[in-house]
Amino acid sequence: MKLKTFALKLLLALTLMACQSKQSKTSSPKTYLALGDSYTIGESVQDSLRWPNQLVSELNQNRKKFEAATIVAQTGWTTDELAAAMDTVQLTPPYDYVSLLIGVNNQYRGRSIENFETEFIQLLERAIILGGQEGTNIFVLSIPDWGVMPFAEGRDRLQIAQEIDQFNSVIQAVCRDKNIVYFDITAISREATTNTLLVAQDGLHPSGTMYARWVSTVLPFFNAT
Repeated sequence: MKLKTFALKLLLALTLMACQSKQSKTSSPKTYLALGDSYTIGESVQDSLRWPNQLVSELNQNRKKFEAATIVAQTGWTTDELAAAMDTVQLTPPYDYVSLLIGVNNQYRGRSIENFETEFIQLLERAIILGGQEGTNIFVLSIPDWGVMPFAEGRDRLQIAQEIDQFNSVIQAVCRDKNIVYFDITAISREATTNTLLVAQDGLHPSGTMYARWVSTVLPFFNAT
């Protein structure tokens, strides 16, 4: 009888421990890594208005528990410069979600689209590894069109738009090939042509209002995963 009682208590204890462990794992805040350039670091806007930070804030308000976003981004970075930075910063994978938005400075500096494709693929593959889930938790944003901004006054806006579209076509094709979710936010960026509220004070980068539009675009990805 004592042996049966002990066995029953042991079984109950193990069951309770398993439930607590599962609950702890489920309730742990999610982690999110944002890789990019000036658009991801939120040049010319407050930290809270950076789109990765707005995204995490929105998710937490929707009862999804997230830690503060880990952002690896800097104004002016090209694909190779982002890759070099990723070699030096301390990352703690696997991340529950990883985003990638890069390429505008490759276009701005006149770098070849072939070189961009090679380096973008390498970055995306690294993002997939950092996510640890074979890409199901990775998403990519298209390159915004800086040619519509006041900063581009006097430049060939049509040529800029065409080149941005070419770079984005490469990004979209790579994402399709690797079965990675791709969000086109370029159309939103082009609304800045007629809506000054979407432009930051520097006349080049998006405002927090535009970033909020990007967040609304990518939110369904989190509801589906």
